[in-house]
Amino acid sequence: MTADRIPEAWRSFLGERLDQNQLDRILEQLEEERRSCEVFPPPGKVFHALALTPPDAVRVVLIGQDPYHEEGQAEGLAFSVPEGVKFPPSLRNIFKEFAADLGSTVPNSGSLHAWAEAGVLLLNSVLTVRAHAAGSHRKLHWEKFTDSIIAALSEKRSGLVFILWGNYAIGKRPLIDETKHHVIAGVHPSPLSAHRGFFGSRPFSETEQFLPGWRWPRL
Repeated sequence: MTADRIPEAWRSFLGERLDQNQLDRILEQLEEERRSCEVFPPPGKVFHALALTPPDAVRVVLIGQDPYHEEGQAEGLAFSVPEGVKFPPSLRNIFKEFAADLGSTVPNSGSLHAWAEAGVLLLNSVLTVRAHAAGSHRKLHWEKFTDSIIAALSEKRSGLVFILWGNYAIGKRPLIDETKHHVIAGVHPSPLSAHRGFFGSRPFSETEQFLPGWRWPRL
């Protein structure tokens, strides 16, 4: 049907929370969509965030909304773009705050693979999008699947940091047990809102303070 498969570690971790029938329906609809129009990320990258960050390796959960919808940008990791691709505006603002907060330089690459491999689950709530049509795949009900990931991490792990930027991500807060985890909730880094509280919010140093011995990889 598709090259996209949930990594076995995540399948086992989700257990009964994984509604396989519903996920199969999503993937079937996705295949139909790909036959008639361009869809991002490309086949094989839909579950890329899960492949790079196994459940036992997760230290930070950074929640996005849906993938970038322009050519060559989406690679299955929230906010990340492949090497050599121009930074989208939100990512550019994330990097500005990252550099200011941690006293580092602005990264040269928009790829966040190093973060994912260090334990940052870069999870979009909606995992696919039609080309040039933001939000177009919310109708596929991806959120039922990704909400199950957030809830399972909250239940089965402890001491994680959940980063929720913007009202959409903050809407996931009820899924998180804040007696066990640390939540950083704030303004979205998009150009429309970044100057209303994202800049200067210092989410990166706050994460490091809550996770002694863990550091954000410099990109």
